[in-house]
Amino acid sequence: MRIQQKPALLVALLIILAALGVWYATKPAKAKLTTSTAIPVRVVSVAEKDVPRFVSGIGSVLSLHSVVVRPQIDGILTKIMVKEGQLVKKDDLLATIDGRSIRASLDQARAQLGESQAQLQVALVNLKRYKILSVDDGVSKQTYDQQQALVNQLKATAQGNQASIDAAQVQLSYTQIRSPVTGRVGIRTVDEGNFLRMTDAQGLFTVTQIDPIAVEFSLPQQMLPTLQGLISDPQHAQVKAYIGADTDGETGNLLGEGHLTLIDNQINANTGTIRAKAEFNNPGQKLWPGLLVTVKIQTALDKDALVVPPNVVQRGLDQHFVYRLNGDKVETVPVQMVYQDSGQNIIKGVQPGDKLVSDGQSRLKPGSTVQVLTDPPQVVQSEPTP
Repeated sequence: MRIQQKPALLVALLIILAALGVWYATKPAKAKLTTSTAIPVRVVSVAEKDVPRFVSGIGSVLSLHSVVVRPQIDGILTKIMVKEGQLVKKDDLLATIDGRSIRASLDQARAQLGESQAQLQVALVNLKRYKILSVDDGVSKQTYDQQQALVNQLKATAQGNQASIDAAQVQLSYTQIRSPVTGRVGIRTVDEGNFLRMTDAQGLFTVTQIDPIAVEFSLPQQMLPTLQGLISDPQHAQVKAYIGADTDGETGNLLGEGHLTLIDNQINANTGTIRAKAEFNNPGQKLWPGLLVTVKIQTALDKDALVVPPNVVQRGLDQHFVYRLNGDKVETVPVQMVYQDSGQNIIKGVQPGDKLVSDGQSRLKPGSTVQVLTDPPQVVQSEPTP
């Protein structure tokens, strides 16, 4: 019985194996992807234009002339002729001091001069008479010499009286306090009726020149040769002043444009920086003394430079490179960085008009197939009709 079951099991096993072989031979083959997927990218064209180079720093606005107005004589402040914050011109009358005692001294000096001049006139007449008489021995030589000495004495007295008059006139001029510069009046510290002294350190107020005005700033000592070249250039280097800007000066409000006027005579050994100064015309008074600003100085101008956005240039292990569009594929092109800032890069190694990848570089390699994306059209929202 067992001998008859073995052939039956062997036949069943052969049938199962045959069925598996037929199924494996006739099963459908897996579909293979024969087409590669294009990588979406954005591209920009290499532009050719003149590009100015800039260096930036932090500076403070300074007045070219700021004067503390103080009295030059002791006396009572009788009147203030200007208001706080008022614009004044040079030699404008600002205030007056009581000068009655000085006028009295001036009148006295003038009277003494008149008396001396009258005495001198009589002495000159007598001297002339004695000179004639001395020829015929009408008067002695001693009398003539004494009269000559009297004339000289009276002349010296008259000169002294004139000097007293001049001194009194100078003192009287000090009773009128005039503006030494053109500028803006500051906050007043003394009111009318106060007794002023020359030793008062506080003064009446300040007069500060606003237009033109200066900006003092510091730059790294490595910039010294560049600054020296700019200061010696007959066409002064352009300097721009911003407020609320970073060190690149790309943001913030432009307050004014001036020119470089001065480089300090020494470098700060502690900070390794050198101070410089620029002068600005300030008719709108946007630059104010004490204001902190960001300055940008144009140091050079690159003619016909090849310019691309900063995100176009990639950094490799040994050099910079870009992805250039070649048909529907990309190729890597090594480039040289000439100049860079936050807004643009100047490069060498490409041609004007070349299409370079500006977005999507992370998935690229040489020879990759790409699909150039275009910016979607802007949707204009129309106002609802009433």
